[in-house]
Amino acid sequence: MGPRRLSRWAGNVWLGAVVLMLAFAGMKDARAETVAEPDSYRVDDYRSPVPATLKGAKVISDAATAKAQAQDKRVVFIDVYPRPPKPGNLPAGTVWRDPPHDSIPGAHWLANVGYGVIPPAMQDYFSAHLDTLTGSDKSRPLVFFCLRHCWMSWNAAKRAIAMGYTDVRWFPDGVDAWRDAELPIVQLEPMP
Repeated sequence: MGPRRLSRWAGNVWLGAVVLMLAFAGMKDARAETVAEPDSYRVDDYRSPVPATLKGAKVISDAATAKAQAQDKRVVFIDVYPRPPKPGNLPAGTVWRDPPHDSIPGAHWLANVGYGVIPPAMQDYFSAHLDTLTGSDKSRPLVFFCLRHCWMSWNAAKRAIAMGYTDVRWFPDGVDAWRDAELPIVQLEPMP
């Protein structure tokens, strides 16, 4: 193969690789857009692709926007990652320590409020903490997040809208996008 022919071949390989990358990127976006926004809360398969929208909420699509909002002290960031339960089969006397939970600096961890169905005590916990975190101001901006492909944040944001909060924001890629952008991460404890 001569230099000219080799150069043409390499150019075609490069062009083919670019076309494939664009096709896969388009497929990813198309898959995300095909998830329909349900009318009610998601009650199973919480770690699966989420819709691109949440009626009544603003969607934060990237870590740079989330970072800018996190710098506004009026905006309340709420992590709704579920807290792992203590295993029931631990031998008597075993010390259980919750696994560490990484999150966005300044966020408040309201664990387990993102399930599709929550008991009245959990609803009271959620309501009381939102009231405290917002100073009873239902117009105060709230950003709900978890991890990428996690319905917990979608459910919690939807629940806050139903409770009358008027500036609800949803960061669907959450901690994963924050980490991908190489922004600082802190360990959080759930709010009591």
